[in-house]
Amino acid sequence: MNAYFQLIGKNGKTELRLVPPTDGGRELQTGDVTEYLTFHKILFDLPTVNKEVLELFEEKIITLNNDKLIPVNEEVVITIAEDKMSVTGVFSCASDSGSRITKDEIVQDLKYKGIRFGIDEDSIDSFLANSEYNEPIILAKGQELQRGTDASIEYFFNTDVRVRPTLKEDGSVDFHNLNIINHVEENQLLARLHREVPGVAGTDVLGNRVAPPKVQRKVLKFGRNISINGDRTEISSMCNGHVTYVGGTVFVSDVMEVENVDNSTGNIEYEGNVQVNGNICSNFTVKAKGNIEVRGVVEGATVEAGGNITIALGMNGMGKGVLKSGGNVVAKFIENANVEAAGYIECGSIMHSDVVAGTEVHVNGRKAFISGGKVTATSKIETKILGSDMGADTVVEIGVSALMKKQYKEMGDQIEEIDKALTRAIPIMEAAREKAQAGIALNEEQMENLKNIYKLSKMKMAERNSISEERLKIGEVLSEDKNAAVIVNDVAYSGTKIIISDVSKIIKDSMQHCKFVKKQGDVTMVGL
Repeated sequence: MNAYFQLIGKNGKTELRLVPPTDGGRELQTGDVTEYLTFHKILFDLPTVNKEVLELFEEKIITLNNDKLIPVNEEVVITIAEDKMSVTGVFSCASDSGSRITKDEIVQDLKYKGIRFGIDEDSIDSFLANSEYNEPIILAKGQELQRGTDASIEYFFNTDVRVRPTLKEDGSVDFHNLNIINHVEENQLLARLHREVPGVAGTDVLGNRVAPPKVQRKVLKFGRNISINGDRTEISSMCNGHVTYVGGTVFVSDVMEVENVDNSTGNIEYEGNVQVNGNICSNFTVKAKGNIEVRGVVEGATVEAGGNITIALGMNGMGKGVLKSGGNVVAKFIENANVEAAGYIECGSIMHSDVVAGTEVHVNGRKAFISGGKVTATSKIETKILGSDMGADTVVEIGVSALMKKQYKEMGDQIEEIDKALTRAIPIMEAAREKAQAGIALNEEQMENLKNIYKLSKMKMAERNSISEERLKIGEVLSEDKNAAVIVNDVAYSGTKIIISDVSKIIKDSMQHCKFVKKQGDVTMVGL
């Protein structure tokens, strides 16, 4: 039992009974006693009371004053938790001539405080049967809300478009078995939607509804050659081909397969993926909205893909060859060609070519050199050998353009303006909802105005999501720009020009095992 105290009126005096705890109960605090006496305007000597409470080892009675005690009934101090999900009461013992509190009095005190839900009668009965003073006792509890679960989509193929070829133990790169195309078969399961689970509202002790956080809904997005089941939770391939994942949407393309692109085929333009088992000859054009895979060589041809371009034996562009990819470019070598990729470029060597990558350029393999021409990337260019001891003009450039930085800021301003518009609309819709809940009907003009506001808000939210998604992609590129570097694992020859963002440097003396970064407004060489 907890320690407690009790006022006693005896022989015209006011006395205080102090009872120590038993069986590990809570000890008496001097503040509990002095606050109680002060509240009831009982005169006492503070040092004496403090001393007696601190030295409470056995029951004792001390005199507080020589005034007659007016009876003090048992009472409770009620506290409502900050989140309004619980109510506690701390009871004080009645004086020897005072009355005990009743269950009805406790319940009435709770209702006076505005408690309308969750009154714990069992806890109240327990206190009345086994009085524990100076200890918080639960008198009411709200009903906790149950959080829901956001929807999620499980994909059964590799959605990572940043897959790179494997570097062999001998230092060469395996350009034949790249495994960067997701082959699928007819009826193969591609993705499964796990629907959202709504939360369950709770109720606080004041009787107010406590709404659960909103859960995120999702739907399966897909293109041609894909079927969806009856409850729209699973999608499957309708044909043999390749599956790709672009911007949250799943596509399946059947493959156009040819031996060579030459006089026997003419130029090729295809909606899906193209697989060339041999070579693409000079002056021919191959265009595909999906991936293009060439298992031989590309000569002075034009190759354009919405996805990745893979050339197992490399490209000799003869000064007129062009590769343009909406994804990544992987080739054994690139020579005398113009190459542009929205993603990364991976190859064994680059010679006398104009090469531009949206993210990185990796030149790997036993030779691994960049010699002649210009190579540009956003975040990183890495090779073993940079430039040439024969003095071939070689330029490498990394960094993000000022235009992209401006675009990132403008998108932020657009999102801010949309948020302001949505903030103005929300109170209007909330007011209408509250009127509807209260049974107040809106007139025809108000309903039409509300519909227009809701429609506009929905359009603005869709616009905001689209801008935010695009801005996030640009932000990822900008974050990579902070660590932009040119890495040379072997030797960088003199005469090579290195540009990082808005500064440049021409290497005067050959350097080995080095990295070039932008530091304090200049291109600086640091060791690996």
